[in-house]
Amino acid sequence: QVQLVASGGGLVQAGGSLRLRCAASGRTFSDYAMAWFRQAPGKEREFVAAISGSGGITYYADSVKGRFTISRDNAENTGYLQMNSLKPEDTAVYLCAVDNSFIRVRFAPIYWGRGTQVTVSS
Repeated sequence: QVQLVASGGGLVQAGGSLRLRCAASGRTFSDYAMAWFRQAPGKEREFVAAISGSGGITYYADSVKGRFTISRDNAENTGYLQMNSLKPEDTAVYLCAVDNSFIRVRFAPIYWGRGTQVTVSS
């Protein structure tokens, strides 16, 4: 079992920045690829970004490419999502997830954490 806790959300004006944090425990963090998803009210859950276990490979949804950066610190068992140039349409609950497959983590990861709310005002 892997336990994940996301934090760092909040209220920010359009054009602002936030840094989300995903703290992991329970297993060796570097054995798992990590991803961020988001879900806005009334919408389906959406993939945002993923990073391989070593951190050497990253992948982004087109909607956030160039604005968001995913990273990880395996020594600290923590993953991050740096969000810049935020837009009102980025408003959602953001969730982190891990899986031992870099492919599967982008579609159906095994372990999920609780989300953190991000609200971007116009």
